[in-house]
Amino acid sequence: MGVKERQEREREAVARAILDAARDLFVAEGYQHVSIRKIAEKIEYSPAAIYSYFPSKDDIFLALAEEGFRMLFAPGAEESAADPIDQIRAGFWRLYEFSKNHPEYFALMFIDRSVPRISQNWQRFGFVREMKLQMAAHIQTVIDAGLFPPGTNADAVFRILMAAIHGVAVMRLCERLAPDENADALARDTLEAALRGLRAGIPHMFHSTSCQSTD
Repeated sequence: MGVKERQEREREAVARAILDAARDLFVAEGYQHVSIRKIAEKIEYSPAAIYSYFPSKDDIFLALAEEGFRMLFAPGAEESAADPIDQIRAGFWRLYEFSKNHPEYFALMFIDRSVPRISQNWQRFGFVREMKLQMAAHIQTVIDAGLFPPGTNADAVFRILMAAIHGVAVMRLCERLAPDENADALARDTLEAALRGLRAGIPHMFHSTSCQSTD
C-alpha cells in the first residue's frame, strides 16, 4: 500500500469516527446541545482537527443525513413487486424498517427538531427530492389506472401514508407502546387502514400541493 493510499484510508477512518461519535451524541443529548468540542472529546481529538474534516457542526449533520437517506433509498423489495399497490405499500414499509434497522439515523433525520433544515440544502439532497417525486409519480399512475378514486391527489396520498407509518415508528422509538403491544403489527394495520380508506374514497380534509419538501 502506498503512502497516499494509506493516508487516504486514515483520513476516511477519522471522518468515520467523527460521524459515528456525532451521531451518538446528537441522538443522546439533542443536536442543539452538542458542540464540536464535545465531539472532539469523545474521540480524543482536538476541535481544530474536527474542523479540518468538517467546516461546522451543521456539515456533520448533513453528512449523516445524506448517509441515512442513501440507506433509506437503497434498492428494495418494492422494485420487484408486480402489483402497483404492493409497490406503494412496500415503499412506505421501507421507512418503518429503516426506523428499526437504523434508529439513530431515523431519530436524527425525522424527530430532532433542532437540526438544520434539509430543504435548504437541496443541491446536496437532490436525490431525495427525486425519489419522492418518483413515488408521487407512481401513485399518480395508480390513480390514473383507477385503483384510487378519480380526482385523488397523489401528493395527499403520499403525505397520509407517510404520516401513518411515521407515527407508529415514532411511537415505537419513543417507547409509547405497552410491552405486550406489537409495533410491527400496529404499523402494518395502520398502513393498511390508510391504504384501504384512500382506495375506498373516504372523504379526507387534508390537501397537499407538493411533496417536494423533505422536512
